[in-house]
Amino acid sequence: MAAGLRGITALLLLGGLAAGVAGTSPDIKTSTTKASDKLILTCNMTTASYPLTIRGHEWVHGDKVLQTDTESTAFTSYTIEGKWEEHSGIYECVYKTDPDITGQVNVSVPPQVMAYKKSEHGNEGDTGVLTCKSPSFPPVSFWAWYRNGQEPIINGSGRYIIKSSGNKTELRILKLNIEEDTGDYHCNATNSYGSGSAVVNLRVRSRLAALWPFLGIVAEVLVLVTIIFIYEKRRKPDEVLDDDDGGSAPLKSNATNHKDKNVRQRNAN
Repeated sequence: MAAGLRGITALLLLGGLAAGVAGTSPDIKTSTTKASDKLILTCNMTTASYPLTIRGHEWVHGDKVLQTDTESTAFTSYTIEGKWEEHSGIYECVYKTDPDITGQVNVSVPPQVMAYKKSEHGNEGDTGVLTCKSPSFPPVSFWAWYRNGQEPIINGSGRYIIKSSGNKTELRILKLNIEEDTGDYHCNATNSYGSGSAVVNLRVRSRLAALWPFLGIVAEVLVLVTIIFIYEKRRKPDEVLDDDDGGSAPLKSNATNHKDKNVRQRNAN
């Protein structure tokens, strides 16, 4: 936390001033104050030697307006809530005068490094890609990768390729090997206020692992076909037996009728 507080700087940028009293200009004093889980940014303009009409203030971060008011005071402030280390960068306090006057407050911290994915998966023989980024201010000046937190990875050595640009770095591992490449990889970032790191866990799967879902579907289909085949096989003899019984009944009835007819003819004679 000491490094974070030491990393907070306040710089002043004045621009767009109209012609005023010769040799005079407004003086804007900036400061940063940490209170509990807040960081308070302040601007205070001294107008004693440069009288101005202030119609309000704006606080801007990048291209986003964070806060606006219509107060005519020379003092204005903006509070960053929560983990202010994650909201570093250039903040501007804009005084709405004729023309506008801008003060600049830089919130600088050591790199806050984040892994794009904390756990990556790759198939054996494919190319593995691990990515880290740091949105902190000032930008990262140097990136480094380590295997299991200790073994440094040199760009272009073996199967490793490192591509770093500004606040992002990427490690590519060619032809993944289950036994050699599985493990933790640390990405380390450094700027003028310190350093930070993140960990990415890489898991390498057998190339056959991608076929398991397909093989599972095939196995289910085979089991279903087998069950249907066995059921049909057992059902057919019963159907044949039922057909035989149904055909013999009329034959028995015909024989009985023929016998009764012969008896009636003899009685009549």
